[in-house]
Amino acid sequence: MGIVITAATGRFGRIVIADLLAAGVPADEITAVARAEDKAADLVAKGVRLHLGDYDRPETFAGAFRPGDRVLLIPGIELGRRVAQHEGVIDAARKADVAQLAYVGVFGGPEADFLIAADHRGTEELILDSGLPHTFLRNNWYSEAYAGDLSDFAGTLERGAIVTNVAAGSRIATAPRRDYAAAAAVVMSQDGHLNRAYELSGDTAWTFDEFAAEVSRQSGKKVVHTSVTTAERRALLTASGLPGAYADALVDVDEAISRGALAGTPGELSRLIGRPTTPIAATIATALASPAS
Repeated sequence: MGIVITAATGRFGRIVIADLLAAGVPADEITAVARAEDKAADLVAKGVRLHLGDYDRPETFAGAFRPGDRVLLIPGIELGRRVAQHEGVIDAARKADVAQLAYVGVFGGPEADFLIAADHRGTEELILDSGLPHTFLRNNWYSEAYAGDLSDFAGTLERGAIVTNVAAGSRIATAPRRDYAAAAAVVMSQDGHLNRAYELSGDTAWTFDEFAAEVSRQSGKKVVHTSVTTAERRALLTASGLPGAYADALVDVDEAISRGALAGTPGELSRLIGRPTTPIAATIATALASPAS
């Protein structure tokens, strides 16, 4: 049995591989799937196997998997194209008769009704239709999606505000990327996770007013949460250079937060990783300590 990680040179995939190695999984039992050899050079230097594969070229996944492998499918990043991209990976996994196909999806699974969730729902349907033993890792938002902006001089601290179209008092239960990656490493290296879906989120949901107050406390600079209309937020995002489709997706997520779609705290992430999830205050502290802050 081997463990195969797709999109392995991305930030999430690299953390999963590091966690697998730290847990004692032999490097030669791990295969990193990457589009370019040079991007995976550091992984290969550690003894990790390499397979060159491109989501847009399904034929490149021929030979990527072996019978009995455990495969982690990390989604692509192109909205609206991911179901077609993932289909080639799923088909290759089915033909190889892998023992497990785990997918990194979105919190809420089939109940998630926001735009970004559509690709994830479609991918989960393809996996179910394949008949493969599966595990769905449905991640809530990453804390870095908000706190990561603090490391940019042109970001939250300079503006003195975090601007959303989230209704006042609405909560979101984020966790940092490394917590979600730790859960993926557990599911890939331990038994007992087949044909299960995990709703993964931080232990504590927070409001954007609380977020702004914590940034102010730690930085010593006044930061507030400003809630604008959906149209105003979209205009701000497109004015900053963000393509319209991505702006639509982001304002739609804020509307989902306002509906409470990302506020759930079922505790499955902390149970999987065997520790409390990292609080938003710690992610803020990490961002403020970065050289660019």
